[in-house]
Amino acid sequence: MSNTVTITDDSFQQDVISSDKPVLVDFWATWCGPCKMIAPVLEEIAGEHSDKLTIAKLDIDANPGAARDFQVMSIPTLILFKNGKPINTIVGTKGKAALLKELADVL
Repeated sequence: MSNTVTITDDSFQQDVISSDKPVLVDFWATWCGPCKMIAPVLEEIAGEHSDKLTIAKLDIDANPGAARDFQVMSIPTLILFKNGKPINTIVGTKGKAALLKELADVL
């Protein structure tokens, strides 16, 4: 079972902007090698911190609207939302320890 949730342009408002919990959105694509490398790390973090943080995955090819709205120019891009507002952007792959450090304010 996946610890992350899949979101779409249509569900973005409800799943991210209106969320009571902070949400880390992973903007990715099926053809992106680095995106595939970071996916297991995100699954692990999502499982360990599901009480404090939601990790959501958004396929930019199927859902270009949110990627355009938040000016995602390269992938993977992770944007952390809190209270409906983007508070941190992480571009590229990072290891688990580095990601946890970036997320420390919400964990």
